Amino acid sequence: MAQAPNHVVGTWRPISATLEVSGVKSHPYGPEPQGMLVFTSDMHFVELLRDPRLPRFASNERGQGTNDENRAAMAGTLALYGTYTVDAAGNFSGNTVQGSSFPNWIGDIRTTKELSMVVDGNRMTEHFQRPGGAKVVIVWERVMSAPAQRD
Repeated sequence: MAQAPNHVVGTWRPISATLEVSGVKSHPYGPEPQGMLVFTSDMHFVELLRDPRLPRFASNERGQGTNDENRAAMAGTLALYGTYTVDAAGNFSGNTVQGSSFPNWIGDIRTTKELSMVVDGNRMTEHFQRPGGAKVVIVWERVMSAPAQRD
């Protein structure tokens, strides 16, 4: 019996990212978030989101930021990686966070109760319900392969 295709496998870039807390919506990674989400065929993922408006550190040293610089960088950037699963139809069914720039998430196992990734053509919508009640919605667009270069 043939296995269903994995609908999330590939590389995705963010189109929008919103956070809703107590009915108030914000854009934690700015109005035009940057980053990448990669789902590999061997069931691993890596995700990076960042607000491109973040200012550079005045010291030019990652470990020497001021309190304000570090606070802005932490609030405007998220990186995580781990493993993921798909169901029998090839749809995203959960993940396990193995590493994160937010240490509290390391070891989290997320099912479709907390996290859904719904693919519609070359768009994918992520819904993440945080334990404290906040709701995150990220719209991703599949990165298409560049045409082969001719010599």
